[in-house]
This record gives sequence, C-alpha cells and structure tokens, in this order.
Amino acid sequence: MTNKMIHTPEGVRDTYGKELRQKNTVKSRLRDTLHLYGYRDIETPTFEFFDIYSNDVGTTPENEMYRFFDKEGNMLALRPDFTPSIARCAAKYFVDDSMPMRLCYEGNAFNNTSELQGKLKETTQIGAELIGDCSSESDGEIISLVIESLLNCGLKDLNVCIGDAGYFKGICDAAGMSEEVTMELRNLISMKDYFGAQEYLVNNNIDKSYVNAILDVTKITSIKDLDKAEALVDNERSLAAIKHLKEVYDVIFAYGLEKYVSVDLGMLSKFNYYTGMLFKAYTYGTGDAIVKGGRYDSLLGKFGKSSSAVGFVFLVDDIMTALYAGDLLPEVVVDETWIVYKESNKTEAINKAKQLRANGKCVSIIPFDECKLMSDYDDYASKNYITAVEYLI
Repeated sequence: MTNKMIHTPEGVRDTYGKELRQKNTVKSRLRDTLHLYGYRDIETPTFEFFDIYSNDVGTTPENEMYRFFDKEGNMLALRPDFTPSIARCAAKYFVDDSMPMRLCYEGNAFNNTSELQGKLKETTQIGAELIGDCSSESDGEIISLVIESLLNCGLKDLNVCIGDAGYFKGICDAAGMSEEVTMELRNLISMKDYFGAQEYLVNNNIDKSYVNAILDVTKITSIKDLDKAEALVDNERSLAAIKHLKEVYDVIFAYGLEKYVSVDLGMLSKFNYYTGMLFKAYTYGTGDAIVKGGRYDSLLGKFGKSSSAVGFVFLVDDIMTALYAGDLLPEVVVDETWIVYKESNKTEAINKAKQLRANGKCVSIIPFDECKLMSDYDDYASKNYITAVEYLI
C-alpha cells in the first residue's frame, strides 16, 4: 500500500474521536447564538459556476481556487468563500423581499494556495449575513453577535478590531489615484507594510497631505482616536466612514460589549466587494483573526438584487486552536453503554439494547472475544469515554 492510500493531501486533515465531539459542541454553541439573534439557516452547494467567484465579483483570485469542468464543459469551482453564494441565493429566492433578512450557514470552504503557512486548505466555517439593512444599528448588532458567540464558546480574552473601507477609499479618490495605484496601495496597507506604502505613494507623486492621511491611520487604535482621523480628511466619503463608526460603537456600547472593541482604519480586505465597515476578531493562541467580516452593499447588485448587506464568518478551526491554547475546550460527556455478550445471550443483548435505545440511550452491542479479558473491554471503554459496560457472559 502506498503512502497516498493512507495519508491526506497537504492542507487537509482527518478529525475524529474526542476532538470531533468538541468541535461539534463549539459549532452547536455558535449556531445557537446565531439562532437567538433571529438568523435562519441556509445551505448552498459545495461547488458553483466559476463566474460566481470571478474577478468581476471581487472575491478570491482565480489561481487560489479549485477549478474543474463538468461533462457539459462548464467551469466550476469549489467555494472559497460563502458570501457570493449567499448573495446569489438572496437574488434568486428573495429578489422581491423588502424586509431585512437574517441568514446563517455552515460548511467547508476551499483555498488552493501554497502561502497558508501551515493552515488548512479546507476549513470549517459558520457565518451570518444580514441583508437589506444599511443602518449603523445593523453593523453594531453584527459586532455584538460576534462577541457574544465567541464568549458563549468559552473564549474570554477577545479583541474585535473594526475599521471602514470607505475611509481609505475616500482618501484615494480625493487624491485622484488610479485604480491600479489604489489596488497596489491597498495590498501594502493590508499587509501592514507602511514603509513600502510610503515609498510607493512618493514614487507615484501623491500629494504629501494625502500621504500623511493614509499613513497616520496607524495611530488610530480606539474610538477616542476617531476625532483625530476626522481632522485628517475633508472628503465626504471618509468623513461619512468616521461618523458611521461612531454610531456603530454606540450600538455596541448599548449591548455592554465595548471593552472588546478597538479601531484600525488601515484594515483592508483581499475581497474587493467590501464597501464599508470591516472587522476582524482576535484572541490568544492564534496568529490570525478567528472571525472576519464587513459590509458589502454592492455585491448583491451583481446578481440582480440591489440591496445592502453585512456579514461575517467564524473560522471554526482557528477558534478550536485558540480554545486548545487557552485550555478552554468544552468538556464532552459521551453517555454511551456497551453490552458485551456471549453467543448464547445474543437475543437478550439485543432486547436490552432496544430497551435502552427506546429510552434515548446510546448503545453498542459487542460480541465477547474469548481471547480477551473483561478488563480489556473496561480499559478500552474508559479511554473512549464509554459511560458503562454491561456483560452478558
């Protein structure tokens, strides 16, 4: 047997036993909180037409997707990101709805990149989208929902960092930057390469006042600093972004969760569809965000439904890593009984198992191996969290 027959490809892994039970418990807690906020489940296909994720939509670069053809010659792609799929569904099934919609989902996403630095190429994600509400109240609700969900999972030390893409885009537009310059600058800022950004702006003859306004975003870290950011700009879009963030903070304050929030006006995303507020959630034990999200008011229009929207995704595998690092993984209790029987007692074993199962008990019936001792079964059951072992021998 070759190694390929028993090993997984790079970037994917098996999950089983206690780890899987803990992961399912965490997922259940996340879903329960989403449902408490009125979000309803929706399920989309694992793969879609490639155009759903195309550059025009502004999602994952095509060289980072798993692409293939069906027998009709259509190019398909494994979903790298749920949001375009949810946008497609909203445009297809809710095109005439005018009331806000709260949708949530769960599944795996796939990214075919060699730059993940040990991270998985197939990841478990749970997320939510609030469609049809462009208010600061909806953005504040989303942030509060994220915080409460993570707290309900057992995490304690959280930081949800919020920004607004409109602030950066407003400065770029006011400076008269081309789309090419803006995109390259966005990449440098999103990588926190501020020295590279400064050099790039100078080399492109951008006015010094705009250079200072962009680079000074590094000094904005709290809600109290937003007044400083406001004083750096005079364009309408950037000023509107600051005003919006202040209103969002007021909503978070009303939820009593303001201590978990900070500000980063240099926060940008590789996804081009974000138009306003952006946010990421961090905690100890991981090198990257465990939640990512933001506002995308133009995306649904590409699918035929003109509507505002805001959403986020829980990166479940990273949340599990953080819980493990903090010794905060949930305790799992497996209420399972083994009935170990000899052939002569088979009917009795089956009847007993049927009775226990009718009462909601998990039961496995195990034929007794004469080459084993009862202690062998007891030891195995103990290691695998079996509650009780009954012998009919």
